[in-house]
Amino acid sequence: MKKHLFINGEWVEAKQYSPLYSPYSEEVIAEVPAATEEETEQAIASAYQAREVMAKMPAHQRANILNELARLLADRAEEAARIIALEAAKPIAMARAEVARSVETYKFAAEEAKRIHGETIPLDAAPGGEGRVAYTVREPLGVIGAITPFNFPLNLVAHKVGPAIAAGNTVVLKPATQTPLTAFFLAELLQEAGLPAGALNVVTGSGRVVGEKIVDDDRVSVITFTGSPAVGIGIRNKAGLKRTTLELGSNAAVIIDKGINVDKIISRCVAGAFSNQGQVCISLQRVYAHDTIYDEFVEKFVVETEKLKIGDPLKSDTFVSALISPQDVQRALQWVEEARQAGARIVTGGKAEGNVLYPTVVLEGDASLKVSCQEVFAPIVVVNRIASVQEGIDSVNDSRYGLQAGIYTDNVHTALDAAEKLHVGGVMINDIPTFRVDHMPYGGVKESGTGREGIKYAIEEMTELKLVIWNRN
Repeated sequence: MKKHLFINGEWVEAKQYSPLYSPYSEEVIAEVPAATEEETEQAIASAYQAREVMAKMPAHQRANILNELARLLADRAEEAARIIALEAAKPIAMARAEVARSVETYKFAAEEAKRIHGETIPLDAAPGGEGRVAYTVREPLGVIGAITPFNFPLNLVAHKVGPAIAAGNTVVLKPATQTPLTAFFLAELLQEAGLPAGALNVVTGSGRVVGEKIVDDDRVSVITFTGSPAVGIGIRNKAGLKRTTLELGSNAAVIIDKGINVDKIISRCVAGAFSNQGQVCISLQRVYAHDTIYDEFVEKFVVETEKLKIGDPLKSDTFVSALISPQDVQRALQWVEEARQAGARIVTGGKAEGNVLYPTVVLEGDASLKVSCQEVFAPIVVVNRIASVQEGIDSVNDSRYGLQAGIYTDNVHTALDAAEKLHVGGVMINDIPTFRVDHMPYGGVKESGTGREGIKYAIEEMTELKLVIWNRN
C-alpha cells in the first residue's frame, strides 16, 4: 500500500518514500512519503492561500463539516480502529475506544464552532469613556501547524484539527512518522465531508525536515505540538512570536490514603498503568500507597496485572501488545535493570518477547531511578510505601513534570488539601490520573508544557481577541 501527500485537497505523489513497519509483526505495511522541505513549503502555501476562505466561512458551515466528519468516522469506525491497531499496535478494543472518543471530539468541535464570541465592555466605567460602545470578537489566527504523536493517532489529531476548523483556521498536519496512515484516513474523510481545498494538508516525514519547516515559516501563526519536552522546548525557542501550545512529558502518580477499600480501585489502577502499553501521557507510572494498605494493594495489583492478556493487537481480548519500536523496548528494559541493580524489587514482568514488554511492577524504587523520575512510556509502574498523604504529595511534586495526579481518600479535608498542594495541571480525586474526557481543559505545568487543550480551550489558543470601539460622541 502506497500513500501520497495530501496538499490543497489533492493526493500528491512525493519525491521519496519510506517503508512503514508494524510494531507487532515487524512487517512492512505501507510505503509513506518522506516529504522534502519544498513539499512542506507547498503544503504551507496551500494552507496560507485557503485561510481567507475558512475565515469567512459562517460558523454553521464549519459546524456542519465537523458534524459530517463525525458521522463519516462513526460509519467507518471499525476500519479506523484496525488502521490504528495495525500501525500503532494499540489493542483493537482500545483502538475502538479511541475512535469513539474521536467522534465525540469532533462533535464537541462542531458545537463550539457556534459558541465563539466576545463580550461588551462598559467603557464609561472610566472617566473619558463616556459615549463609547466597546466589544470584542474572536478571529482565527490563520495557519495552524499541528505536530502530533503516535500514541493516539486519531484523537490527539482531533484535538488539534477539530478546534482549528471550528475557529476558521487552516492546518498543516505533520503526524508521527510511526502512525501516518490514520492521518491520511482523516484527510480522506474531511475531503468527503466538504472541507475546502487547502484547509487541511497532511505532510509526513522527519521532524528535522517537515517539523522544522513548519515551525520556522512565518506564514504559520500557531504551533500546537504533543511530544517530548526536549522537542517541545526546541520548538518554543524557535517559534519566536508564534502562539504555541505544548503538551509535553509526564510522570503521573496516584496517592492512596489509609482506609481505602483496595478491591474497589485495583482494576482501575491496573488499567491506568498498562492501557496502550503505558504509552499514554497520563499513564499511571507512580503509586504512593499508605503503609496500612500497602501490602494488600501490592498483592492484589500484581495478581490483576498477571491476568492481562498479552499478544496480537488485532485480537479483541488483547490488553497489552507491542511497544512502538524495538528501541523503546530496549530502553525500558535498561531502566528496569537499573532499578534492579539499585535494590528495587521487580515482582512481575521485566522481560520482553519481540517488541512486547510484559507489564512490570517495581517496588520501593528510589526517586532518582529513571523509572521513577523520567517518563517511562512503557508498561512499567513503581509502587512505593508512604507514612502519610503529605509524604505522597511531596513525592508527587518532586518531579520535573506536572500534568495530572490522582488521590484516593475518604477524607474530604485531605482531598481538598491535596487538590491545593499538588503542583499539576489536573487533580483527580478518587480516581487515577489517567482520566480524561475530551471537552475538559487538559494541560500541565513545569516540563509538562504550556497552554490547554480541550476544544473550547484550544479554540482560545487558536484565535485572537480583537477590540472594537465606536465613538458615538
